[in-house]
Amino acid sequence: MTGRIGRIDRRWFARVAAARPAGADRVLPPLSTAADHGRLWLASAAALALAGGPAGGRAARRGTGALALASLTANVVAKWAVRRDRPGLGAVPLVRRLAKTPWTSSFPSGHAASAAAFATGVALESSRYGLVVAPVAAAVAFSRVYVGVHYPSDVLAGCALGVAAAAVTCYWWPPRPGEERDARTRVAAPALPGGEGLVVVLNTGSGSDVPGRPPARRRLEQLLPRAEILACGPGDDLERLLDEGAALAAGRGGVLGVCGGDGTVNAAANRAVAAGLALAVFPGGTLNHFAQDAGAATFEDTAHAVERGEAVRVDLARVLDGDSADGDGDGDGDGDGDGDEGTVVAGFVNTFSIGLYPELVRRREKLEGRVGKWPAAAVSLLAVLRDATPLRVRIDGHDRVLWLLFAGNGRYVPDGLAPSHRPRPDDGLLDVRTVDAEAPLARTRLILSSLGGALRRSRVFGTERVERLRISGLEDVRDLAYDGEVAPAPATLLLDKRRGALTVYSPAPSGATAR
Repeated sequence: MTGRIGRIDRRWFARVAAARPAGADRVLPPLSTAADHGRLWLASAAALALAGGPAGGRAARRGTGALALASLTANVVAKWAVRRDRPGLGAVPLVRRLAKTPWTSSFPSGHAASAAAFATGVALESSRYGLVVAPVAAAVAFSRVYVGVHYPSDVLAGCALGVAAAAVTCYWWPPRPGEERDARTRVAAPALPGGEGLVVVLNTGSGSDVPGRPPARRRLEQLLPRAEILACGPGDDLERLLDEGAALAAGRGGVLGVCGGDGTVNAAANRAVAAGLALAVFPGGTLNHFAQDAGAATFEDTAHAVERGEAVRVDLARVLDGDSADGDGDGDGDGDGDGDEGTVVAGFVNTFSIGLYPELVRRREKLEGRVGKWPAAAVSLLAVLRDATPLRVRIDGHDRVLWLLFAGNGRYVPDGLAPSHRPRPDDGLLDVRTVDAEAPLARTRLILSSLGGALRRSRVFGTERVERLRISGLEDVRDLAYDGEVAPAPATLLLDKRRGALTVYSPAPSGATAR
């Protein structure tokens, strides 16, 4: 670069070269080398994912995704487009110089882009972890001028590019809202000091024991020493143990607790509603979607809420056999909703689906820890569409040809095929999403819009929020999926909601009051 910017660059580069900050020679050159090829940030992401809880895991994934995007843009696109020679090293002391001088274009700084992208991505998910990472990222960016391989404008441009890359990830994957925007309906629940009156069913086969942390049972005993724990080990009947736990809690006028994944939580939630019990969920699965949406993301969150009697209201969605229920759920066809409900096939607290969605989720969850949620969803969609056969069904009396149908228990965000969370789990609505297989070039349009992150604006993708949904013509559909479980699909089914039927312990944000 020439002209005024070039003169300013050279002047500030010379000032940094002449500076002698105490201890900088021992810290900044090794730090700069540690950030080569993103190694420092990938190690930081691994630490966040392992030890940072749910917020740390989200921060690690977004930071890694932003890092990948910034690195690609800076090192492949920008450096090729702007050819700038590296600064001369004559004024840089030997002790600062790197063992191997980079040979690529000086503009922009790839290290600065990666550092800013990772720090911004982390901060978008967790301001607390962002405050920890930001000083390290700033030091890495400054070190590139300090060791003599970049001009200041290279670093500033790299930082701007990195921040932009992190912001772009929000287009495909909106950050989870903070607790200050909590829209959950808060209610009072029995306060149980030390867990007195709480019966917890612990599913030891659901991944509840986390590497590097005490076993789930010991953590529960430490947090709530008066609670009774019923452990379900290999070969034990989980359904029987849940029935026993619900009966014990109801007989004592207490509370049912559950520690396991979303499938285990689903089974416990249905029993809690049937027995009129509040539910304490200790997240013991791999992803723990329900616990996070309820605001009880850790054992400590739930234990705190149990002792203080803080809870939220959650809807229970149901799958009814449509041959024994009419559109209003009373079975008499008059639409007044005053009679018998249909046979309940399943209740779900998270999601229901038919078609490709269960396989899509399975593949996506295997990939998203490595590449991020949206890229994993796009790659998985390509794989499952290759050999897929569309579904021919009737939805509320209208014939449809679909690749899949998804229904969420409450409105999920963002739109698309990678929903992440629900701001309010008791809104009384089913979040229905469909992918049309009948439109011209439907498969191609679906793939292109998914890869471009624009599926929610594609005409092959549909979404609506309803209180109930009737689906018929399912004679050729073998299974339906709900909360990670699979059940045989009836020829006709009805989805509806029991609004606010479930009370779930959840710590209250500052200033929140029960209704």
